[in-house]
Amino acid sequence: MNIASPSLEDIAGPAVTRAWGWLKSLPEKLWAKVDEVAKDIKKLGRDDPRRIHPFAKRATLGKGLNRMLATLSAGALAVGVHHLATLSGEKGEPWVLGFFVFITVQSIQTGYMVDAAATVTFFRFFPTMKARYDYGLLIFILTFALVTVSSYREDKVIQMGHQRVTTIILGSFIAIVICICIYPVWIGEELQNLVANNMEKLGNFLEGYGGEYFKISEHGQHVDDKSFLQGYKSALTSKNSEETMANLARWELWHHRFGFLHPWKQYVQVGTLTRQCAYKIEALNSYLNSEIQTPNEFGRKIQEPCTQICSESGKALRELASAVKKLTQPTSVNVHIEKSKMATENLKSMLNSRLLEDANLQEVMQSAAVALILIDVVPCIMKIADAVHNLASLANFKAPAARVSP
Repeated sequence: MNIASPSLEDIAGPAVTRAWGWLKSLPEKLWAKVDEVAKDIKKLGRDDPRRIHPFAKRATLGKGLNRMLATLSAGALAVGVHHLATLSGEKGEPWVLGFFVFITVQSIQTGYMVDAAATVTFFRFFPTMKARYDYGLLIFILTFALVTVSSYREDKVIQMGHQRVTTIILGSFIAIVICICIYPVWIGEELQNLVANNMEKLGNFLEGYGGEYFKISEHGQHVDDKSFLQGYKSALTSKNSEETMANLARWELWHHRFGFLHPWKQYVQVGTLTRQCAYKIEALNSYLNSEIQTPNEFGRKIQEPCTQICSESGKALRELASAVKKLTQPTSVNVHIEKSKMATENLKSMLNSRLLEDANLQEVMQSAAVALILIDVVPCIMKIADAVHNLASLANFKAPAARVSP
């Protein structure tokens, strides 16, 4: 008679069996997880390589120079503090080091207690210093504290400082060579494209908003792709990127598109005005999915001026975006702005007439709100146009090429 051999579950129980199965599958699960993370990193780098490595030459050059200067100054100061501490003897050395790290100098004029690291930390609270030199100030604090504190237990402080400075200079030099000579990306162009793309997305929204809100089909067909209704959101969150790019672009060397002393601050001004317009567009977007539908009679009466404002304002923004991208004078934008102003005056006269007297206020409230926001959008676009004209004047934008009629 054959007797079946006992299985692992019979011997050790189900808990041990499950643990053994989990242990056997652990390498496979780990490999699958590593493969998934690698694919995500590859996709992230393909979508925007700057997220993996900030190879914009302006950022590399600016941070490299800041790091080298901060390391040299902090290292020299720390070596001087170490030399002064050694003169005070074995018992006085820790007191001198602590004094210079935490309570270095007492200002006789103000009476405040300050120190090297604390002073630099205080400088970081100034908006101008934080925007331009925050990285260098942080490296100064780290280097000064590292060399000063380490010198209490390490006699070869000069050698340690020399190694740190050499390593940073070598690494910065390699990064600068790669990002300038091998794979350059101009952050000035990135700022230019960011500001122009935001204006273009707002223009796309406005051009399509009239048809979406009043349910107007284009050539008898409704547009299935609604992505243009969400593009404006990138302008709402681009403030930090614009300011950072503008600060880094000041370090940029001259190249064929931008000359010396290019007005980078004006791009930030254009971006700020574009963002203000985007907030109004966000209010318009909130009415697209509202449960309250536009009454046919009232909507039909205000449809023409509203759609004209949307169309002409969108064309004006697209024209301004094209001018910023191509570095050309926005010559034809005034035509679209004048048409949108005429439509605005027409809409105002309609709202001030007896159009609303016989209507139910609760029913027409949403459409009246949309009309008022559209009226408020036109002055915003006029401000953007003035800022772009100012940018074109300061940066000496070229005149657009004349179109040759067939």
